[in-house]
Amino acid sequence: MSTRFRTRQLALLGLNANAARPLPGEAAALPAFFAGWLTSELAPHLLAATAADAATHLAARRSRSDVLGLALATVNAAALVAQMTGGGEARRQVEDALVSGLGPDYAAALTRPPAAVELATPWRELVNPFQMRHPDVVIQRHQPYYQGGRRFHADVYHHRDRPSGAPVLFQVHGGGWVIGTKEQQALPLMHRMAARGWVCVSVNYPLSPRARWPEHLIALKRALAWTRANVADYGGDPDFIAATGGSAGGHLSAMLAITAHDRGLQPGFEDADTSVQACVPHYGVYDFTAESGLKFTQARLDSLLRRVVMSPDAVYPDDFRAASPYYRLDEVPTGDIPPFLVVHGSNDTLVPVPEARRFVQRLRAVSTEPVAYAEITGGQHAFDLFPSIRSAHVVRGVERFLDWAHATRFSRAADRESVPRPA
Repeated sequence: MSTRFRTRQLALLGLNANAARPLPGEAAALPAFFAGWLTSELAPHLLAATAADAATHLAARRSRSDVLGLALATVNAAALVAQMTGGGEARRQVEDALVSGLGPDYAAALTRPPAAVELATPWRELVNPFQMRHPDVVIQRHQPYYQGGRRFHADVYHHRDRPSGAPVLFQVHGGGWVIGTKEQQALPLMHRMAARGWVCVSVNYPLSPRARWPEHLIALKRALAWTRANVADYGGDPDFIAATGGSAGGHLSAMLAITAHDRGLQPGFEDADTSVQACVPHYGVYDFTAESGLKFTQARLDSLLRRVVMSPDAVYPDDFRAASPYYRLDEVPTGDIPPFLVVHGSNDTLVPVPEARRFVQRLRAVSTEPVAYAEITGGQHAFDLFPSIRSAHVVRGVERFLDWAHATRFSRAADRESVPRPA
């Protein structure tokens, strides 16, 4: 029993070490992600399990051979408390990002200023993080936005009282452009926003390898056009739609935000309005080449060629630039970029944080709208997939950003109109 106890604590020690400082190298990126993501976001549950394991062991037997196991359990408990404390720092980091990006008085514009209780860690939600429901939220499943089956379906979340003229959140799932569904991601965010009167639309889109770029983006533009034409039936306001998504969904939501008037990406529906009025990409991929100064491996370029660009005639770097938000910014007319809140974890091993930093730097250089950037210390890829200390604070920060973007839409439009245009 002592040997098994020590083995469990040694394994947890390795998980804690990886969560704090992920294993380096491309080969370790995926296992480091899974191990670090679950350990850091489930730290309260692992702490309770560690305490129970140690207490059970002590009750069963006490001998000198137990000293090492108990010492390891103590170290693990301290590491998990540190993870929880680090997760709590997301509250300050998101707020600092909003103040820096939107201005120190941004909260004065909110239609629903956050109360102190809402800014506290919602421990009740974290007890069972995989039960993501809200009694006030109704979900209309599998609404077809285009012919072609389930990959062209949307789920619509709204308050059970079905509001009128509610702002809309358009969610794009991730999964490396090859996996994923509309039911799997951003559930904490969508349930929170729908419970507060927003309408949320979560969409599927065709996946590689069957789909070739830009089929993913074209389908999402069709979904966006369908949303604008039909969301009033669910209580939504077609004049205010914000886009969000994580990982590949972060890439695609950013592309939606900066290609609104690209008729070449809207075959057969060139005149449809596919603009978005705000964008919140999470841990997105923004640069498909190495030209921005990021260090890319040939394996990453090959992966992007297989997963996204897909054409045997693809030319590097031109075709990769065309699929990169970082480079597409060069083609966006001044004033056509909506306000952004970019969210990225500092410990992301699948899409390292320098990629987000460079995208934000470039975005701020060309956009006339505010750009907020929240770098979440200790956050791995997909840290917001289920409720955790860290993700709860990020979701509440995203809520404040979206509320601000909606509340200031008319005043910001008036400010843009008052700026003299060049002759």
